Amino acid sequence: MANDTQIVKGILEGCILKIISREELYGYKTVEKLNEIGFEVNEATVYPILSRLENKGHLKVEKRPSPLGPMRKYYFLTQDGQVILQEFQETWQRMMKMVNEVMEVDDDNQK
Repeated sequence: MANDTQIVKGILEGCILKIISREELYGYKTVEKLNEIGFEVNEATVYPILSRLENKGHLKVEKRPSPLGPMRKYYFLTQDGQVILQEFQETWQRMMKMVNEVMEVDDDNQK
């Protein structure tokens, strides 16, 4: 797809919430986790999403000392963030089912 940026941004928000729900993370570690999964993102993509999620009240931040320099911002899900994550997961499951159904129809017609 030529312009899948909006789709990826929405998916990234949900995935970031899920990753942070598993463990408290600072920004760069979140980038690393997403890259391990295969998203191929950088700080310029992830930090604005973290900031937006924080501003919406889905994440809270706690500053902690870093062994390498300035304080790190660790992110945690708020109760609102947990609700949004649950909604994302339900929407994702519904969308995945619909898209898979469409793709299977094409496969069936080609046989």
